[in-house]
Amino acid sequence: MPTPHHALVGPAADEPAPRSILRIQKARVKHQQLQCEFTEQRTDQAPPRTFALTCQELVHPDLLHWFEQLVPHLCLLCEQLSETPDFWPDDETGTLPDHFAAFTVTGFTLGGSGSGVTLIGQRQLAGGKLLNLTSPYVAFDHELEPYAYAGLLEATVQTALLEVEAALRGKCTECRQLGLFEPPAPFTAPDEPFVPLIPMPAHA
Repeated sequence: MPTPHHALVGPAADEPAPRSILRIQKARVKHQQLQCEFTEQRTDQAPPRTFALTCQELVHPDLLHWFEQLVPHLCLLCEQLSETPDFWPDDETGTLPDHFAAFTVTGFTLGGSGSGVTLIGQRQLAGGKLLNLTSPYVAFDHELEPYAYAGLLEATVQTALLEVEAALRGKCTECRQLGLFEPPAPFTAPDEPFVPLIPMPAHA
């Protein structure tokens, strides 16, 4: 989905920072690293460039927290658990109840220009094997979507997207500057030559 214009750092500290628009398409956490597909526009008029990359730093706990908040939705949408009075996380802390211990949301894919989402995750089975889970696509339009918690899902996804963008701009566990595109980190820029973005200092 489009995010408001957030500044990138550069070309020099005493010059106005250029502004860019990021649209996240897919986000996944694997081995504590963010894998992401997104487009970036330096200005409103500039054509979008497409990237696919794996951040080399460990993800920040805030990103993991908001991925965890998607677990109840994954369980309901994949019919893994039934809703009970104590089903949802604690309102104050966001701590997941014990019945979610076997479940993990590893990522999500946005569709329809950000108008809906598909969740991706896993369930650890009693024998130790992992069951891969992919939710049905959920539209954020309440008039079209029968899922009762589509509004809550959308709000959680929006916050997770903010954390994904923050990670792309330098927010990570080690809280130091991050080389966003560090060769030979994988990337895709099909329409024009690759131009590295200048990283922001990390913010906790």
